[in-house]
Parts: sequence; structure tokens; C-alpha cells
Amino acid sequence: MASQVASPSASLHTTSSSTTLSTPALSPSSPSQLSPDDLELLAKLEEQNRLLETDSKSLKSVNGSRRNSGSSLVSSSSASSNLSHLEEDSWILWGRIVNEWEDVRKKKEKQVKELVHKGIPHHFRAIVWQLLCSAQSMPIKDQYSELLKMTSPCEKLIRRDIARTYPEHNFFKEKDSLGQEVLFNVMKAYSLVDREVGYCQGSAFIVGLLLMQMPEEEAFCVFVKLMQDYRLRELFKPSMAELGLCMYQFECMIQEHLPELFVHFQSQSFHTSMYASSWFLTIFLTTFPLPIATRIFDIFMSEGLEIVFRVGLALLQMNQAELMQLDMEGMLQHFQKVIPHQFDGVPDKLIQAAYQVKYNSKKMKKLEKEYTTIKTKEMEEQVEIKRLRTENRLLKQRIETLEKHKCGSNYNEDFVLQLEKELVQARLSEAESQCALKEMQDKVLDIEKRNNSLPEENNIARLQEELIAVKLREAEAIMGLKELRQQVKDLEEHWQRHLARTTGRWKDPPKKNAMNELQDELMTIRLREAETQAEIREIKQRMMEMETQNQINSNHLRRAEQEVVSLQEKVQYLSAQNKGLLTQLSEAKRKQAEIECKNKEEVMAVRLREADSIAAVAELQQHIAELEIQKEEGKLQGQLNKSDSNQYIRELKDQIAELNHEKIWLDVFGPCSGRW
Repeated sequence: MASQVASPSASLHTTSSSTTLSTPALSPSSPSQLSPDDLELLAKLEEQNRLLETDSKSLKSVNGSRRNSGSSLVSSSSASSNLSHLEEDSWILWGRIVNEWEDVRKKKEKQVKELVHKGIPHHFRAIVWQLLCSAQSMPIKDQYSELLKMTSPCEKLIRRDIARTYPEHNFFKEKDSLGQEVLFNVMKAYSLVDREVGYCQGSAFIVGLLLMQMPEEEAFCVFVKLMQDYRLRELFKPSMAELGLCMYQFECMIQEHLPELFVHFQSQSFHTSMYASSWFLTIFLTTFPLPIATRIFDIFMSEGLEIVFRVGLALLQMNQAELMQLDMEGMLQHFQKVIPHQFDGVPDKLIQAAYQVKYNSKKMKKLEKEYTTIKTKEMEEQVEIKRLRTENRLLKQRIETLEKHKCGSNYNEDFVLQLEKELVQARLSEAESQCALKEMQDKVLDIEKRNNSLPEENNIARLQEELIAVKLREAEAIMGLKELRQQVKDLEEHWQRHLARTTGRWKDPPKKNAMNELQDELMTIRLREAETQAEIREIKQRMMEMETQNQINSNHLRRAEQEVVSLQEKVQYLSAQNKGLLTQLSEAKRKQAEIECKNKEEVMAVRLREADSIAAVAELQQHIAELEIQKEEGKLQGQLNKSDSNQYIRELKDQIAELNHEKIWLDVFGPCSGRW
């Protein structure tokens, strides 16, 4: 294991020396294939090689970071000394970027992103990742050793999940190995730093990838930065609210770009979270093999969660035809077994497809606001439902109290009716709340439809361009018409002058007559030429008008086709929504029938308890009569002496008075009303 940890440093020394030695080989054939930036780099190659050899700080920052801790998880082989020219150029270029990071990041951010898309070289990945997320000098790094001495409440959970993280990777698969130990250390340290998040299972895969590239202290700093600045903290919170937002945004992207697949998912009850939640929680680290997942993670370090949306939608686009033929179970199998190996050896194909996906940041912000509004309404609904449930529970408690304290008493019919009225009112208030909620949802849908029906900014701009083009052509046509009219006017004047000259032709000599005839023929030819030119201009004008009309018609046709497609999508969406509403209606009818049955059962139970109470009252009356008889018999027979008899009589009178009082109370207020 120690040899594995030390290998990256050795390979880095070897590669830097090979880069320096092979510099003369970068002659005329290579520059012709390089960009202007690379040509500038080659022009300063000698100076750069000197910097790579003499700048001990830059080399030690790379080598020292690998040699600093024995817990580095890099298990790569030593770099070959005979690298190709392309690899040498890449090494030199990334070396320059690392050394001049601040200037390059500010002035050539776009070029850096393009290089990241092509993949960061393995041996530069550790330092570049730290530079991309600004984690190279964090104060929390000094606290790491102290955090390891503390005890975390999440230690048992972390220990349990360690074996499940990269179980097939050599560095992590052995129990209690160095890899598992450093992974535990980083997860434990973070659970102590951020007690609200603590530990979440998916985060271990991200930390594991970081540990494959750098020592545990640096991996800890990078992970803290990712949690703070890359939305991962919100994803891993116990509520996972950010994950719900990502699912909502991704589902809206599917609905927009792949409407048929969206409808198919809805019909199969195949929710987005069933296949896409792990994409966002682990940045595809549990989906693809490490070479592909690491390329995606390179871009994630540079651009954030946008790459997850892009790659996810690209996967669905490329697999749409197969998914449309499968049911829910088949789609799950396809996501688990087929998709992970579609790009083995060709990660560039996936990256290119991802960047052909249309991603609108403004629209994602708008969807975030919509999701927040929806969640706020759901919270309000939950509060209302909780209130209704509380009222229901209090009602049930009152009924149960009555049952416990009935004590053989009679239920008053008015009291039973009062309970039924309260139950009906509770049901009515619940129904009114649901109706109000439905009205608000309909209003939201209506507003969204109005917004969608408004012309987009692109369509308005296109229509304005068409209007300007038509006006320009109209102006050209008017100018051409004016020129033609002027030519006709000139020709008419010339013709009038010619007629004036030819009126006395018969008086002229023959030679002059021949000349006049030639002039007449010339004038006739000129008139024909002018007429022909006028016809040509008119034909051109008609052609221009027809082309304009044709262009306008084609634009109308294209817009009509877009509207037809949009209407078809709406019809599909409404049909799916209609199915859902029918299902909800049948469910509501079933619940209503159950409620009616329960009400009937409750009324029957109340009546039975009322009959029992009547019987109990009759028994009490009979008992009172017997006591009165015993009293009369005691007086007549004189069985008791005077003092005992008086005492006994007083007790009997008290009992009779209490029983009469209780009977009167029950008759007036019903059973146990006086106890409330």
C-alpha cells in the first residue's frame, strides 16, 4: 500500500523530466496542429522548462501534496517516459495553467472550461480540483487533526456504510484497510463540523473519489468547499429539500424536451426520483465506471450541478426509443444494467451529447421560484389538514368520553343530533378547503396557460425582422415604379416631338425622307426596348412580391406546425391529467361511500346506547319504589327502635333524593353532561 501511495509523486518527477528532455522533439510537425495559444507556449518553451526545473515551490506543492500523507488513495501506475507529443503538450499546458492559475482563470476562463471538458490529466487532477473550488488554503485544514480526536454521534452509521462504498475498488474493499480508515476519518470530521447535516450515505462516494486523488486533509477541505458552494449541503440535509427541487427542474426539462417519454413515465407511474436521485446525490459515481464518472466530476468541479442535468437529459434522449417499449420494471433494469456500460471507452461521446442539450439558466431560476411557491402552498395545506384532524380527534374524544361515562344513563336525542351536526360541519369545512385549493390550482394553471400563449421574445424579434424586410422591398418597388413612370413620360414627350417633325415629311426631298424613316425605326426600337424593360421590371417586382409572400407563408406554416406540435403535447398532457383526475374521482367516491357507512354505523350505535340508557333509568325507578315500600313497611311494623328508625329513615330519604336528582339531571341534559 505504501508503494501505491508513493507512486504518483515518482511518476510526476519522471514526467517532468521527460517533458524537459523531449522538448527538442516538438519541432515543425507539432506546431502545425496546435492552436495560437499553444504556439505561443512553444515559443516560450525553453523558459517554461527552466521554470519547471527551478521553481521548487510549484513542484513541491504538487509532489509534497502527494507525499504529505500516507493516506493518499492514488493507485495509478508510473507515467511512461516515452509519452506521445500530444500528452507532452497537455502536460506542458496544464503545468502552465497551474503555475499561472490566477491570471489564466481571469483572462481565459472559457479556454479553461474547454480543456476541462476534454479531461484533466490524472496527475494534475488533485491540484486542479483544489484550484477550481478555491480549497488550497482553508483555515479548517488546521483543525482536522483535532476533529479526529473528538467523538461523533454518526460514527456507527459511518462504520456501517464504509464497506458499501466502492466495494470492488482495491483501496476500499478490504476491511479495516487504509482506504476505509481515511474515508471514516474524513466523514467523521465533517459530521463534527456540520452537525445539521451530520452524515449522509451518498456523500461517502464523493469523499472516496477525492481520496483517490489527494491526501485526506486536502480531501476534507475540498469536500467542505463542495458542500458549501456547490449546493451539496442542501442536497444532503435531512429534509433533502434541494433534491426535491432538482427532481422538479429535471422533470420539467423532460416534459419540455422529451414530451412523449414524459407521458410514458407518467402512464407507468415511473417517478423521476426512482432513477435520477442517485445522479444528483453522487454525481453519477454510482452509475458509471470510474473513468467516465471522473470526467463528469471534472466538469462538475468547474461548472456545478448543470452538468448533471445535461448528462441526465442526454442519457434519456439516447435511450428514449428503448425506454418507450418497456414497463416500469423493465425501465428500472435498463437504468441499472444497460445505461452504465453504454459509454465504456468513449466518455467523449457522452460529454458531447450532454453539451448538445439546451440548458436555460433563467428558466431554471423560474422553475426554482415555482417549486418554492408549490411547497409553500403544500405547507399551508398540511397546516389546514392538521387542524381538521385535530378537530376530528377532539370530536372522537368527546364521543369516547361519553361512552366511558355513560354509567347506564340515557342519551338525549337532541345531544345525538348536535354531535351529528358538528360532524357534518367538520366535513363541510374540509370540503370547502379542498374546493378553495382546487380553485387556486385552476387559477395557477390558467395564468401559466396565458403566459405560454404570449409570444416569446425570439418570435417577436423574428416578426420585426420580417416586417423590416417587407418594408424595404416595398420601398424598392415604389422607387422602381417611379423610375418607370418617368421613362414613359420621357418617351411620350420624345414621341410628340417626333410627330411634330414628321408632319411635313411629304414636302421633304427623298434623301431626307429616308433619314426620317430610319429615325422612325430607331424610335420604334427604343420604344419597344423601353416597354420590354418595363415588363422586365414588372415581372421582377411580381417575383419579389411572390417571394415575400412565399416567405411569409412559410413562416406562417412553420409557426402553425409549432402550434400543432404544442397542441398535441398539451392534448397528451391533458389526457394523462384526465386519467389522474378520473382515478382521484373514483377514489373520492369510494371514500364517500366508506364515510356514509361509518355514519350509519355510528347512528345505530347511538340508538343502541340510548335503549340501554332507558332500561337503566327504568331499573333506577324500580329501585326507588322498592326503597319507598321498605320505608313504609318499617314504619308500620315498628321493627326499629325510635332512634334507629329515625336514622334509617333519614338515610333512605337521602338516597331517594339523590336518585331523583340524578334522574332529573339525566332527563334534562342527557348522560354525563354534568360532568363536562
